Amino acid sequence: MSNQVLERPKSLTQKQFHYCPGCHHGIIHRLIAETIDEFGLKEKTIVVQPVGCAVYIYEYFDTDVSEAAHGRAPAVATAIKRVSKDKFVLTYQGDGDLAAIGTAEIVHAALRGENICVFFVNNAIYGMTGGQMAPTTLPSMKTATTPFGRDVKKQGYPIRVSEMLAPFDGVAYVERVMVASPKYVIKAKNAVRKAFKYQLQEKGFSLVEFLSACPTGWGMPPVDAAKWVEENMTKQFPLGVYKEVGLDD
Repeated sequence: MSNQVLERPKSLTQKQFHYCPGCHHGIIHRLIAETIDEFGLKEKTIVVQPVGCAVYIYEYFDTDVSEAAHGRAPAVATAIKRVSKDKFVLTYQGDGDLAAIGTAEIVHAALRGENICVFFVNNAIYGMTGGQMAPTTLPSMKTATTPFGRDVKKQGYPIRVSEMLAPFDGVAYVERVMVASPKYVIKAKNAVRKAFKYQLQEKGFSLVEFLSACPTGWGMPPVDAAKWVEENMTKQFPLGVYKEVGLDD
């Protein structure tokens, strides 16, 4: 006789994910949904979704969800949280949505210290639109628009979002994690929990950046893509806590 030790989070619908095999969006969705359940926030949560691979997130989260124009999720989240302070508000964004067209939005939301959680998925490429270079594409990394590799003399260097936002006075918590293997999934879950606590204790702006695989965009098998995250992306984007103001007991 066996005991069930794991079940589908109540904050996720039964809809099957549309993501490519080996994509890490599904893992990240689950971590967030599990945490919503653990804190009993299903009826209070409002997810502000991006434009990008996660544009159909409203089909997966069994919570209230609001669509935002491309890159504008922090502005929409700001309005929702200020009007409905009792709601738990989070944005879920990719590197194109947050770090390209939405750069100004995320910077000013952080500067204002908006009491929201931002979950930022960095896979170093534009996954939905054909694998073009993103603001986070690594130097020498090949993409659809950099077939010979990103040349920093022509295309510049990748943006480090966590390092950029952490020094702002309005920011309470920033951490970069990944989910390429089980031990890192556990650490990522702890980061998600901590971000939730910062909003619940009204400490201000929090962001968790996830390094994520894009096997299709990278042209790799899923296992190789997961290894590539750990062996290459972490050199450009080191894991760790970049800002932590402290939580109440």
